[in-house]
Amino acid sequence: MPAVGITDHGNMHGAYEMWSTAVKADVKPIIGIEAYVTPETARQDPTRVSWDTNWDPNLDEKHRRRNPDDVSGGGWYTHLTMWAETDEGLSNLIKASSIANLEGRVAKYPRMDKDALSTYSKGVIASSGCPSGIIQTRLRLGQFDEALRAAGELQDIFGRDNFFIELMDHGLKIETQVTNDLLTIAKKLDAPLLATNDSHYVHEADRDAQDAMLCINSGDTLDNPDRFKFDGSGYYIKSAEEMRDLFQDLPQACDNTLEIAERCNVMFDDNEDGAFMPQFVCPEGWDETSLFLKKVEEGLEQRYDGNPPIEVLKQADYECGVICQMQFCGYFLVVADYINWAKNHGVMVGPGRGSAAGAMVAYAMGITELDPLKHGLIFERFLNPERVSLPDIDVDFDPVGRARVLKYVADKYGHDKVAQCVIYGTIKTKQALKDSARIMGYDFSVGDAATKALPPAATGGKDIGLHDIFNPKAKRYAEAREYRELYDSNPDIRRITEKAKGIEDLIRQTGVHACATIMGSVPITDVSPLLERKDGTITTTFEYHTCETLGLVKMDFLGLSNLTTIRDTIRNITANGKPAIDYTKIPLDDKPTYDLLSRGDTLGVFQLDSDGIRSLLKTMRPTCFNDVSALIALYRPGPMGMKSHIMYARRKNGLESVKPHPSRAGRAAQAGAR
Repeated sequence: MPAVGITDHGNMHGAYEMWSTAVKADVKPIIGIEAYVTPETARQDPTRVSWDTNWDPNLDEKHRRRNPDDVSGGGWYTHLTMWAETDEGLSNLIKASSIANLEGRVAKYPRMDKDALSTYSKGVIASSGCPSGIIQTRLRLGQFDEALRAAGELQDIFGRDNFFIELMDHGLKIETQVTNDLLTIAKKLDAPLLATNDSHYVHEADRDAQDAMLCINSGDTLDNPDRFKFDGSGYYIKSAEEMRDLFQDLPQACDNTLEIAERCNVMFDDNEDGAFMPQFVCPEGWDETSLFLKKVEEGLEQRYDGNPPIEVLKQADYECGVICQMQFCGYFLVVADYINWAKNHGVMVGPGRGSAAGAMVAYAMGITELDPLKHGLIFERFLNPERVSLPDIDVDFDPVGRARVLKYVADKYGHDKVAQCVIYGTIKTKQALKDSARIMGYDFSVGDAATKALPPAATGGKDIGLHDIFNPKAKRYAEAREYRELYDSNPDIRRITEKAKGIEDLIRQTGVHACATIMGSVPITDVSPLLERKDGTITTTFEYHTCETLGLVKMDFLGLSNLTTIRDTIRNITANGKPAIDYTKIPLDDKPTYDLLSRGDTLGVFQLDSDGIRSLLKTMRPTCFNDVSALIALYRPGPMGMKSHIMYARRKNGLESVKPHPSRAGRAAQAGAR
């Protein structure tokens, strides 16, 4: 096929990823949405609507039964399918989707209304939708004139050439019973026909996986005949031959799919990193560059009591040159602004983490509290002119204070330009096995036995994939022998595993990223749709990687409970009549502290309270701050996979000989001779 389209239900989560993947495969992407639309009410109106004249809404709610042909969702929505014909149309779909989520949501349904459709119709092609569309619903209720009126209104909104009468055939009565009336309406309005297929999975063989997902999300089991499931068949991406065979009496309906594909030409604008960098408001007579340089100069004077050393000035001058060249001055002003606001308003702020601590500029502006030269930290790990990428500064706040800082940022830079970031939760190996066991009606112990037979999780907590268990070429294949033996000997485990293979790594739910906040110089809805969660949190519809690719900026605001503990401890010290402690100036050579670390008595200490790292502390027996830095740096998947953390600890204490790398052996020998 020359083109492929996507119309997610009520949102546009997959739009960019599908567009990007299709472009790379040299297939034309058609971007759309299958929108929820109010039943001719305002989007803010949550009233349930019935068009069935025989239904009595005054009956006792527990016993009344709505006509299944009535308005979908218990009276809350109809469906409408739309595609972006132009870039303006894509922008309009993004805005309409945001309006539906922010203003029209009822329960889990983000709804547009007639006003939103009219406002954002330019550059958009629409069809009458699936059986839940307003036209089909009216027809099933025997209301032909109302269906004709609704079709005419939609044609007026989108334009005569941009509104199609959609036909589906999955062998369902609700589709076939209105086909003749749909053809009549198309003829009366001179509206073109469009043959579509409701595709919820790619291949016909994926039907079982889709069925399993429906059970998982509805909390049901596969053996329940009354569970939520798709009636009919063929909900996969059918070939052109299959579609033409299905609609052989209406070839023009298939031809029109190609017409729409030819007409739709849209591009997501893959802007350069930070194209929509938040704009820092500068005093009159200043721009971001001059203000940034002034702030660095003032900060160095303050940090070094009016006499910064020459090596500090040289390093700062070099860093300023790189930052100005990469045009990131505004970024540093924004980050320094909200960090210093937090410090001035009683919010606990961490001293700095990650590669940003290697920047003298960050230290000067109050972004970090570590002198990078004193600690031997490298600026190029943070920013490198040979590898242009946005700065990434992670900032820790106490959890309550974090919310205050986020509010400050939204108030200052615009609530329409700041949003939290969505994440997609996928089904991992263990969860796939447990979910499969449950929906297949097995006792909990059966799924539990399957997960316990898996090999231990790899460093970093990642389980082996189910397909890797049976793939001799997979890296961890040998570790999974016990599971394969159980699979071969236990028919129940075999059935569960085969079911789990189909759902592993599928997206199960969305969530809110723990720290990523998306900011921009333009309204976020110019770039990404927005959605509002049940708790009122507003997030992007696209993940942060996509938002950054499209030019928005990710800022990381982390909530760290350890900072709350430190704050409360300091308050208790002063409450007991003792002198206040400046936690940013605690000496780093306190022997009792290193004795405590060497004993592994670090429960509650940030990054040092897991069983594994406490054991490593006992082996290493740190005696200086650099030991702690090395320990934390080595306690991560890569070095741990090579046993580097153990070797370093043993070599530090003379329990293992130090062997220089061959490339360094000569220099080491020369150094020893001297």
